[in-house]
Amino acid sequence: MAELTPVGRFAPTPSGRMHLGNVFSALLAWLSVRSRGGRMILRMEDLDTQRTSAEFAETLREDLRWLGLDYDLETPAQSTRKQAYDRAFAALEARGLVYPCYCTRSQLHSVNAPHLSDGTYVYPGTCRSLTEAQRAAFTRPPAWRVMVDSREWVVQDRVQGEYRCVLSRDCGDMVVRRADGVYVYQLAVTVDDGEAGVTEVVRGMDLLSSAPRQMYLQELLGLPHPEYAHVPMLLAADGRRLSKRDRDLDLGELQKRMTPQQLTGWLAHAAGLIARAEAVSPRELAKEFSWDKIHGAQITVDTQALLQNG
Repeated sequence: MAELTPVGRFAPTPSGRMHLGNVFSALLAWLSVRSRGGRMILRMEDLDTQRTSAEFAETLREDLRWLGLDYDLETPAQSTRKQAYDRAFAALEARGLVYPCYCTRSQLHSVNAPHLSDGTYVYPGTCRSLTEAQRAAFTRPPAWRVMVDSREWVVQDRVQGEYRCVLSRDCGDMVVRRADGVYVYQLAVTVDDGEAGVTEVVRGMDLLSSAPRQMYLQELLGLPHPEYAHVPMLLAADGRRLSKRDRDLDLGELQKRMTPQQLTGWLAHAAGLIARAEAVSPRELAKEFSWDKIHGAQITVDTQALLQNG
């Protein structure tokens, strides 16, 4: 049987300029697909229309062109995909798997609510068994949650290794649609990747816990499981994650000091792909790319050394 053509995706949120961590994930996603002659998809994840804009989306496209990270297709932005998410929600609803949740934010984050060691709350199923009369007593619109079970999900991640999760223990029933009617990331991404035929998902390791949640939704919706690779996070010298909000090494600043080849070489060296931080193009890197070379540990960015490289 012939091997399926790999299909990868880069799915940025057009809410500002890409920072170094975004570029790092985009580069590795691109290298993984192109090294095997696969197809690359671009998708704008703009569910939060208050923070995103068409102008930021165009800047992202220009930045990818500057980096030399081409793509074969841009799929419709999430803000235009409500009908697709409606269909998925209706399929879950028809099976009796979703229910309205009236819990407030303060209730969910209360000190008496169950939390994991990192402070993340675990939904205890408060609204799962409400009667119709109890639901009718609420005047505010509900969020909608999908019921989870107690199976253990095992993610064989290309970078982080084996990751295990029991959804009922580690997150509880998941919100799939907010009270304002906006679908949440987990459902939207699952539907988008499934309909686009994505076979591999490459993203930051901060989203590793999303993989079993999306695998569960994939199963419920009859969608295939892609392969996952959760790449190291890039940290500032003080241990902070690089973010758009702090304008840490955003691409606008880096373009003033470095060529795309210099930036690609620095990132490739940080990932473990090449021995020295030297100028190289993505297409040159793709010839020798292997996930076996990528280490999973977080990477601290030496800002001065990076900028001196330019």
